[in-house]
Amino acid sequence: MKNGFTLVELMIACAIVGILAAIAIPSYTAYVQRANRTDAVRALTLDAQALERCYSQAFTYVGCATVPAGPVLTSQGNYNVTLTGVTATTYILTALPVSPQQLGDATCTSFLLDQTGAQSATPAANSKTCWGST
Repeated sequence: MKNGFTLVELMIACAIVGILAAIAIPSYTAYVQRANRTDAVRALTLDAQALERCYSQAFTYVGCATVPAGPVLTSQGNYNVTLTGVTATTYILTALPVSPQQLGDATCTSFLLDQTGAQSATPAANSKTCWGST
């Protein structure tokens, strides 16, 4: 009897590894995308707090230098946050994915937060999931 593996044994081992990889890789990718969404939520929440501090002092959102109007990369580099629709009493903060990992996240393609604290996402049916409410 010779020591070693037969071709059939080797093919069975490769098939098992392939099946495990087919299950594990998509699960891991989805987990990483879910975890990275906190980057957008955190950035939007911090920017909203800065805008509210400015409003409490000047009674207007216009001219609040604490949050730049142009796209600003989040701390982890997964999203660009943009301030739009700024008037004396309104604003809209938007986070759009920029990292390759998050660009593939079809569940949450964008995050929005306004002056009332209303949280939404695109697609709208996933807003609670995107913001971590469910």
